[in-house]
Amino acid sequence: MSQGSAPLQSRFEVHDRKQFEIKLEYQPSGADETRYLVEAHLFLPGSLNIDAETYPRADFYADIHNYVRFKTPVMGVEELLTSDTSPLVWLEAWLRTGLGAERDVVYQAKLLSCVLRGALRRFATGVETRCEGPVTPPMEACSTLEADVLAMQKGVTQVMERFRTWLRAVGDLRLQEKSRASLRLVDEYVSLLVENGFRRAVADMKALPRGEPWLGLRKGLMEAVLREEAYRKEHRLRSVLSPTGDNEEYIQRLGALKKFCMNVLFLSSRRRQKRQGWEEILFALAAGIAMAFATAVALWAQIRFTQVSLNFFLIAVVGYMMKDRIKEGLRRLLSRVAATHLSDRTADLVDPVTGRTIGTCEERVDYNPKVPDSVAALRHQDDLLTVSQGEVSETVIRYRKNIDLDARLLPRSERGLSGVTDILRLNVGRFLRDMDEPELALEYVDLADLSVGHIRGAKRYPVDVVFRFTVLEEETDRRQESVQLVRLVLDRNGIQRMLRFSESAQGMPPGPMPWQSAA
Repeated sequence: MSQGSAPLQSRFEVHDRKQFEIKLEYQPSGADETRYLVEAHLFLPGSLNIDAETYPRADFYADIHNYVRFKTPVMGVEELLTSDTSPLVWLEAWLRTGLGAERDVVYQAKLLSCVLRGALRRFATGVETRCEGPVTPPMEACSTLEADVLAMQKGVTQVMERFRTWLRAVGDLRLQEKSRASLRLVDEYVSLLVENGFRRAVADMKALPRGEPWLGLRKGLMEAVLREEAYRKEHRLRSVLSPTGDNEEYIQRLGALKKFCMNVLFLSSRRRQKRQGWEEILFALAAGIAMAFATAVALWAQIRFTQVSLNFFLIAVVGYMMKDRIKEGLRRLLSRVAATHLSDRTADLVDPVTGRTIGTCEERVDYNPKVPDSVAALRHQDDLLTVSQGEVSETVIRYRKNIDLDARLLPRSERGLSGVTDILRLNVGRFLRDMDEPELALEYVDLADLSVGHIRGAKRYPVDVVFRFTVLEEETDRRQESVQLVRLVLDRNGIQRMLRFSESAQGMPPGPMPWQSAA
């Protein structure tokens, strides 16, 4: 999908050997309510022994990790220094006026670290992009890269100086100890952000010539890295890289600081038992119908025979037996109806700052559902896949996620309405249990001397995942739909690589585009 104004953008990547990650960005256009329907069809080879019995819904949900958060506000370092919506400017204004609670101060400090993280990430990505390709970039690209590096270095230095000046001034105020500790952790995290962002940029510039101006740019970035490292050593912080150690504590502390600072963006999920309530009503209906049958039989028998007779006794017993079977049969039937039309899980998405519910999320898993034509057509990449659908044993698992967002409750910035980022991670560990050994020996005959030897053969299993994204705006009835195919190539050790097929490649074998390898 196109960047920028697209109401839903997607990105797929291999997170590690066992986890596949889907990152979705929902960007409402301004309609009061916008609905996003995400469907993922997993096509699993029959040899993996995956079905509703061996891999029930509870196990599937246990393998899905979901994170929903607001999109990080996009600001450059210049905006951080000057914009009225900048968290840094807000903190400095609070110090002058005192208007705002301590909770708001900690929130804005954490938000500053999130915004700075986004700016440094975009900077490092831009450096990497410009340094790819020819060893000597064109003159125009050289000047642009030099200007960006110098501007970023100067801007980040000013942001850090002003933030730490603000921290020293806040130290004279009577804040609660928890607030002081929170601000110290934010200070440590932004120091690590600058160090990691600039170090990554220097590593991406390794292919550039050794002479000027590139040598000076590298030195300038590394001076900032060393300055931040010295700052943490001076304040006796343990988040310092060791060239000889395993840096276990560094990694653990960096991860904990990231979670602590970015929790201001993450939406909390308040689970509701919507399906359970409806199921109880349906089961009560089944019990009522069965009881009505048994009562009708008992009344008929009472009229037809005397209560002390053997016939009345036998009819009453048979009526109770039928009542019990009718009740259980209706329970199973209505349970299937509930599974077809009701979601498995329902949750309210709650803003962590205001506590308001900004939307709802409903999820459901189905086994071997009817596959839509648009999904099936996207798998017609070659004759084997085309013929195998419906003839070769495979299990289809459909995961449906329905998110409704109320745009009126979403935060706004100078760039407009803020969107929501939805990160899904699927652990494929359970798919690997019945796989064969990942390597086998194939007999090979040398044509020169007809000697027999062995060559290596890799045993791997393709798992197709077809996504269908639908966006529906309630006010205008505007509907957009798209489908994408991703193929995971697995062996017993996990994900070996991921291939992505273009949406326009239906009906012909275009060849997959390599996306990312987990090797």
